[in-house]
Amino acid sequence: MNNSMSNQEKPQKILPGDLAIWIFICAELLVFGVFFLAYAFARTGDIALFNASQSTLIRELGAINTLVLITSSYFVVRAVAAIRENNSKSCAHWLIATLLMGGTFLIIKIYEFHEKFSHGISLTTNTFYMFYLSMTFFHFMHVILGMVILAAVLLKTRRGGYSAQSHTGVETGASYWHMVDLVWIVLFPLIYIMR
Repeated sequence: MNNSMSNQEKPQKILPGDLAIWIFICAELLVFGVFFLAYAFARTGDIALFNASQSTLIRELGAINTLVLITSSYFVVRAVAAIRENNSKSCAHWLIATLLMGGTFLIIKIYEFHEKFSHGISLTTNTFYMFYLSMTFFHFMHVILGMVILAAVLLKTRRGGYSAQSHTGVETGASYWHMVDLVWIVLFPLIYIMR
C-alpha cells in the first residue's frame, strides 16, 4: 500500500507559474486587444494618413527589436529549463542574458522615441502617431516591468531560492516575459508593416 502511495505522481499544473500572473496576463492582453481593435478601426477611417505616417517609421529598428525579444524569450526558456535541472548558476546566466536583451530593446526604442520627438512629433500630431506613441510606450513600460520581475527572480536564484522541486517564481517571471514578447510580435506588423 505504501508503494502505491509513493508511486502516485503529483498532479501536473496546466499553466506554468502562479495562477495570479495568468489572471494579470489575461487582463493585460485584453487591454492590448482593445488598443489593437481601436487602431484597426481608426485606420479604416483614414488609410492614406496612416500609410503616410507609417512610412516615417524605421522598420529596420522595429525588426531588430522583434529579433531581440524573440531571442530573449528563448533565453528565458533556457533559464526555466536550467532550474528544472536544479542548475541555479545556469539559470542565473540565462536570466542575465534575458535582461540584457530587454535592455537592448529599451535602448533601441528610446532612440526611436527620441527620433520622433526631435522632429516635433507627439501624441497630438495625428491619429496614427497618437496610436503609435501610446501603444509602443505602453508596451515599453511592460518591458520595464518584466525586467523588474526577472531581476527579482535573478536575485532570488542567486541566493539559492529556487530548485528543481520549487521554481514557480522562475516560471511566473518567464510567463510574463513571454506575454511581453507576444504583444510585440502582434504590435510590430500592425504598426510598422501592414498597409
